[in-house]
Amino acid sequence: MKISIIQIKLAWEDKTANFSRIETLIPDVDPDTDLVVLPEMFTTGFSMNPEKLFEKPRSDTYSWLLNLAVKGKYGICGSYIVKEKGRFLNRWILVTPEGRSWSYDKRHLFVMSGEEKSYSRGRERVILKFRDARICPNICYDLRFPVWSRNRNDYDLLINSASWPEARRDVWLALLKARAIENQCYVAGANRIGTDGSGISYCGDSIIISPKGEVLAAAKKNRECVITADISMKELSAFRKKFPVLKDADDFKLTD
Repeated sequence: MKISIIQIKLAWEDKTANFSRIETLIPDVDPDTDLVVLPEMFTTGFSMNPEKLFEKPRSDTYSWLLNLAVKGKYGICGSYIVKEKGRFLNRWILVTPEGRSWSYDKRHLFVMSGEEKSYSRGRERVILKFRDARICPNICYDLRFPVWSRNRNDYDLLINSASWPEARRDVWLALLKARAIENQCYVAGANRIGTDGSGISYCGDSIIISPKGEVLAAAKKNRECVITADISMKELSAFRKKFPVLKDADDFKLTD
């Protein structure tokens, strides 16, 4: 399975401009890619103004993603602002060329920015199957909470779509590698670059990591680009059989 991450400089609260930015990088995606990963809130930047930026489920952005998926013959995923049942949600979605989709609503809202005042948190841990990989989606701040993404022998790839500030770039890289090693899974972290409307700077550091903690592909700092890596379910299975740490993991139950 081949994964590509698009690292972009997001325009503040400008969906049309961000669609255009992403489309300029689409030709750099490997034609054999199975899955394209975009950052958190890739249509707007990390905005606390959902009242003026929200979409209904399966509206403009969903249609745009579906069009890219059909043209590229790959799945494409990332998060954007959705309003459903009276709630604003930071929603990650994966859309396939066949028109299938799965969604995950961000669980851990970033209180330091007041995200919990503008959005409702997700309640459901999501595992989905796309092509030959079982995928666990996370969004940005979720990365700091290992219990939420603990592998219960039920996924192979952890995806984190993020707006992770440059000031904490060392934390970003350390946590992504830790999640890969402790969960014996591949990890794809997609981050943005540029400065947002709140003056916060982002430098990217998008990365794809192996279950052994090896860097398979890494984006350069502060540069729009596409990175790609192959992940192998066969190799992952062999590694887990040879070094079966997941069977010794502690049992636990999540409470709301």
